[in-house]
Amino acid sequence: FLGIPINVTLLFSCAQYEAVSEAYMRGIERRLQAGLDPRVGSVASLFISRWDVASNKQLPDELHNKLGIAVGQQTYRAYRQMLASPRWQKLADAGALPQRLLWASTGTKDPAASDTLYISAFAAPDTINTMPEKTLHAFADHGQLHGAMATDGGDTGMTLAQIADAGVHIDALALKLQQEGAEAFVKSWNQLLQRIADKAAALADKSKGPALR
Repeated sequence: FLGIPINVTLLFSCAQYEAVSEAYMRGIERRLQAGLDPRVGSVASLFISRWDVASNKQLPDELHNKLGIAVGQQTYRAYRQMLASPRWQKLADAGALPQRLLWASTGTKDPAASDTLYISAFAAPDTINTMPEKTLHAFADHGQLHGAMATDGGDTGMTLAQIADAGVHIDALALKLQQEGAEAFVKSWNQLLQRIADKAAALADKSKGPALR
């Protein structure tokens, strides 16, 4: 509502994305009601590979590295449904910008899997893929695409059911991943602030020069 462009990060589940999408549209609607410019940039960042790092050890080999893609497919379906909704169309007609879905953590962590696994899977219009440089070079060298991601979710429902039957509580895991991710982000941020403070203190001491005798 304040008009500040935001990257809403550390999203893991479709439900978490839908909550963010709802909040974004509500903020834009409030801006329009207040007579403000509806054009506010935003992305919703869904993390992918961390799903598979966390779940592979609980799953049979045939389901390894499939949870992240399935959640992404499920979320992309929700994203396309939002863009096609009368509510969003009304905002778009007023000049609002879509909050774009962003694929994060798309470097393959499993050495037994293709190093371009998530890039091939997430070829989807109107999305952003923040692939690591190593993954970008790998895809440029030998990556292949097999068409765009299905807007209807494809076979994601069956895959998620199989993973749940194998003992992975997907909603609970989504919350755990988000909490752990937030803790890691906060730790990194505090470390950065401490380094800045230490550097500033060192520079201040240096600027005083040698003590006079």
